[in-house]
Amino acid sequence: MARTNTRFITAHGQMLTHCDQMKIGQFLPSENALATQFGVSRTVIRHVLAKLNEQGIIALNGREKVVTRRSVDDDQLAMPESLLTIEELEGRFLDWVLRMDVPPGTVLNIAQLSKNFTVAAHTLQEFFSSLSRFGIVARRPRGGWVLLGFTAEYAVELSDFRTVLELNSVRHLVTLSDDHPIWIQLAELKQQHLSLLDRIDVDYHDFSQLDETFHEAINGVVTNRFVKEFQKVISLVFHYHFQWNKADERIRNEDAIREHLAYIDALMSRNADRAVAAAQAHLTTSKLTLLNSLKANAHAL
Repeated sequence: MARTNTRFITAHGQMLTHCDQMKIGQFLPSENALATQFGVSRTVIRHVLAKLNEQGIIALNGREKVVTRRSVDDDQLAMPESLLTIEELEGRFLDWVLRMDVPPGTVLNIAQLSKNFTVAAHTLQEFFSSLSRFGIVARRPRGGWVLLGFTAEYAVELSDFRTVLELNSVRHLVTLSDDHPIWIQLAELKQQHLSLLDRIDVDYHDFSQLDETFHEAINGVVTNRFVKEFQKVISLVFHYHFQWNKADERIRNEDAIREHLAYIDALMSRNADRAVAAAQAHLTTSKLTLLNSLKANAHAL
């Protein structure tokens, strides 16, 4: 909802409280005085006064505004639901596609999805436009959007491309100078992994976020606008796949933590061959885990 409407609803609630503190039959001050008191424009105050008059809280007679009754709960106006940002929409949409088993070829109804996701239609259009670059959705010839789907084939292609990008980052990372911040970052990440490993029986759900942070750190050493753009969808998919398949989740996450620790040690050794081997081993496991997650949710072909 527009910012002005939010201000109107807030000012309306404040005016109800103000009127309740006055005596029945007492006159309200001028519009200018009320606007100053509540920190809004005179236009907002006029709309509030008109609403209060409609509700019978006050009676308007020219410039006179007299309190006629006390308010009740039904007089309060509900604040609008907060609209999702594109960043919040990314997760909600992908979760919907995977959990609801939305098949390829599904026509995406903008009006209905805007309502379902509590997002502005133009934000949804912008979001679909960004996804179309990655082959997840496509614009229809006569307007609108269609879901191309998230299939096993797509997962394999995405995983293979992820490997290409990350191995490039690894080869660059091991050549960085001692004073580069990545080394402190990797040391901190190692401690976070060890800490989570100690708490794995109860906090294994926390691995999803740690995994995302870990791979973002590695890929963040390469400054390339194209890599950054593709990392966005890669990170999104691999972050959420941890939530799709709950079978053996604790064991899988523990194994992944140990792979991360071996990966970190290989990176910190500065040995390119060792680091690349550790990266390839972990990324192969991630690819298989993603495919198994899709199978568990009947998304693999």
